[in-house]
Amino acid sequence: MDNMIAKAEGSVRVDLLGGTLDIVPLNQVLRHTITLNLATSLKAKVLVEEIEFEGVEFVSIDYDSVTRHSSVDFTYEDFDSDTFGPLSFLAQILHHFKLTSGVRLTTESGSPPGAGLGGSSSMGVTVYKALCDYAGVEFHRQTAINTVQNIEAKILNKGPCGYQDYYPALYGGVLALKATNSCIEVEQLYNEEFKSFVESHLTLVYSGQLRLSAINNWQVYKDFFDNQNGVREGLGKIRDLTFSAYNAIRNGEYDDFLGILCQEGAQREKLFSGIVTDDMREIYNKLREKDLVIGMKVCGAGGGGCFLLAHGPQHKAQVLKELSRAKDMQVLEFSVEKPL
Repeated sequence: MDNMIAKAEGSVRVDLLGGTLDIVPLNQVLRHTITLNLATSLKAKVLVEEIEFEGVEFVSIDYDSVTRHSSVDFTYEDFDSDTFGPLSFLAQILHHFKLTSGVRLTTESGSPPGAGLGGSSSMGVTVYKALCDYAGVEFHRQTAINTVQNIEAKILNKGPCGYQDYYPALYGGVLALKATNSCIEVEQLYNEEFKSFVESHLTLVYSGQLRLSAINNWQVYKDFFDNQNGVREGLGKIRDLTFSAYNAIRNGEYDDFLGILCQEGAQREKLFSGIVTDDMREIYNKLREKDLVIGMKVCGAGGGGCFLLAHGPQHKAQVLKELSRAKDMQVLEFSVEKPL
């Protein structure tokens, strides 16, 4: 009899506008919040196999490592300690399914570590999806998102965390995530024309630096409710810009969308000092001086990781050439995935 096996893959996201607005209950207090992102061809990949071992074997393609943990290690005490190290997230998802023996879990990330592309969250829901298939459990996207987000919140242990990172891996396409009183409403904005526009007008760059953010969700949360450091007003401006960008996409006004994206990037940098690193600023200024780019947008919370450069399609080749000469800068070529 053949061993059981299951596979799954899920996109990492590029956040376009409205990040940070996906933190509960900031998304409710501000009212009418939308977060825009898209699913990329950069994908987390997961393989689950049945093996003869009284525990779980973790295989990381990215780190070329194999780690084994006995089934007796899967306890809450071990989860709260350093027993699993960086594998704790995956271990707790396995524990949720009661799959803690006779399993090999092979994972490959779709993005560099600390890239600010929501890689851990996309990996989490992709693992969840694969385990549903492996265990014969009916898969529901929203249940997967809720469960994995709650597990990841335990791992992060730094206050409230946003929800946008989980959706692209399970929905694909271009997403508008709308906060309502009862749920997060998902609107699919994908079309081939916008896909082509994004791929020709935006370049995704990895700075080579881990995203060690100068801000965190807890500080934003506190400043928002304490009315400190202009956070509430600044996020209100980001909310308004995101709504304008949402309408621009819906109306096919893609040049307007690009301009608004750059405005949001500038507003976010103004609100959260330090999200743009010196290396990011240096390469951006160099490209700007040559009239090759019109703006920049940091991905995720910033302070390292990835950023987007906005430019005309006629300048993309030259932008790529300049980036190839820049120390530690790596272009992450991607395409926009179709809806799932």
